Amino acid sequence: MADLKEYVKKGLFYKSVVEDGSDIIFIVDYDGEILYHNNSVEETLGYKAKSLVGKKFFDLILPETLKQFQREYKASTTKRFNESVEFQFLCKDKSFKYLEFNSINLKHKEGIKALILDCRDITQRKEDAAELLRAQKAKEQFLANVSHEIRTPINGIAGMATLLSQNPTVKEQATYLNAIKSAADNLKVIINDILDLASIESGKLNFEKIGFNLDDLLHSVVDSFSVQSVQKGIDLNYILDEKISKVLIGDPFRLNQILINLISNALKFTHEGQIDINCQLEKKGSKVQHIKIDVTDTGIGIPADKLNKIFESFSQADASVTRKYGGTGLGLTIVKQLVELQKGSISVSSVENKGTTFSIIIPYTIGSITEIEEKASVFNRKQNELTSLKDLRILLAEDNDINRLYATSMLKMWECTADTAENGYVALEKVRNNDYDIILMDIQMPVMDGFEATRAIKKSGSPKNEIPIIALTANSSSKDIERCLASGMDDCLGKPFTPENLFAVLVKYGQFKATQPEIKSKKERIDLSYLKKMSNNDKTFVDEIINSFVLNTPKTLKEIKSYIDSENWLKMEEQVHKIKPTLTMIGMPMARENAVEIEMLTRSQADIKTLKRLAKEFCDSLDSALAEFKTMGY
Repeated sequence: MADLKEYVKKGLFYKSVVEDGSDIIFIVDYDGEILYHNNSVEETLGYKAKSLVGKKFFDLILPETLKQFQREYKASTTKRFNESVEFQFLCKDKSFKYLEFNSINLKHKEGIKALILDCRDITQRKEDAAELLRAQKAKEQFLANVSHEIRTPINGIAGMATLLSQNPTVKEQATYLNAIKSAADNLKVIINDILDLASIESGKLNFEKIGFNLDDLLHSVVDSFSVQSVQKGIDLNYILDEKISKVLIGDPFRLNQILINLISNALKFTHEGQIDINCQLEKKGSKVQHIKIDVTDTGIGIPADKLNKIFESFSQADASVTRKYGGTGLGLTIVKQLVELQKGSISVSSVENKGTTFSIIIPYTIGSITEIEEKASVFNRKQNELTSLKDLRILLAEDNDINRLYATSMLKMWECTADTAENGYVALEKVRNNDYDIILMDIQMPVMDGFEATRAIKKSGSPKNEIPIIALTANSSSKDIERCLASGMDDCLGKPFTPENLFAVLVKYGQFKATQPEIKSKKERIDLSYLKKMSNNDKTFVDEIINSFVLNTPKTLKEIKSYIDSENWLKMEEQVHKIKPTLTMIGMPMARENAVEIEMLTRSQADIKTLKRLAKEFCDSLDSALAEFKTMGY
């Protein structure tokens, strides 16, 4: 303690506190001449010891802020103390750093016209504040965008619903219903974007590790944009590197989501020209392939000074882009995070008014044909088998009137026997007094929620506790799903669900036998409802698609038949592959499903007899379609 007192008494702390302290100390006279500075100027500003002595402090201030600084400095000369005066000071490397000084006026105590300036580097603080302000403005803009994007379809739905109540004609009804569906689909996209981002940022997003065929996935994605691209006159193509493994192990659903985002962006901002999807093998290991996918468009491009912002949350390249093209500004943020969470990378290059290329690289494990999951829709069952839901006994526990109407309408359409309950307590009573094959259980309900009702049912005696219970939930994160399963539920169906989703889960858990239908002709009738709906009943567009099919199919059909005769299955599969995207548009789902089976069998070469039969049936379907179009005047 005595040594410490002696240390303080002799002022030996001066070197540690002043000379070598973290703060920059200047002594400057009233005219701005630097009389002293400590050693910290070298670490912070880059100047050697004593190198600034004799220089004018004002000459080192950012010129455009000098007048304001001189006013603050002059004010400091009239005060005993002054604090928190911000300024920008010239560094040795010619950059400027934000500093802040607290001043002690030596005149008041020593009678000397000079100031001691205790300065601190606040560059990081200023940058953080600027970033916080920018982020705040971006979020405010995002909320304004989302508000607009949500209000627009809601207004459309409300308006169309009002028109439907005013006794419209059958044609008007179809138009209004199409508009309502389109608006609802837009609303789902916005909400899904927000939920996806929330799941990613909370770390609750899980990735699948399943086998998939990249060629099939790309075909499916390109198919889904075929109508839009034709309507805009944009050529949409893809190229797949033959060196890429036929089967990859990873998450095809997330890759599909990534590509849909990138292609829809490209379509949005491309008004003429083409969009090319190029898939290359970037890097190959013994077990892993790094797949590079470029999505290149000939659109409006992105300004160079905006490229570094387009992946940020809540932002687009320009506010005017949002006003003109719409969107929440979350799509590319989600894409970037989905890619990086799979240990991949994403980059972008662009030239204004010439086009943009987004490049993603994702590593996938090499798989085998046996690891591909069956993805065929339950709506397209094998031709010799048909599942009927008739008389399946369903209890629907749902407190929302509209959701209840939506689900029960579908159940009645499939000839199920459906009971409803508006809360968990009523559902529990109905289960005690009736027999059901499946229970569809909403999670959030008054009186008794879905979790409590499920636990009560599972605690009851057999056979009631064996009834499959399917959760209906808008919260579809992995944590929410785990909670549903932990409560005793057998599966989850996320809201909003499609008829396909509901049908699939009923087929999976329903206790019924597959019925054998009457053997009918395998010739598929043409159904143009999809094409008409997608084109808003644009007859010119519909005729263009059909005429193209009628003109080009005979040549393709002739080649397929010749390859069947010569048993050149690979060439035959190429032609089937080529025509497959058109089958959805002209309303031939069975033929398209047939095409998928042909592709699978060609790759495996395991059952040539079945392959030959399916190929001939495929040709029969095309012949039948051409004949039907002929009777329609095409």
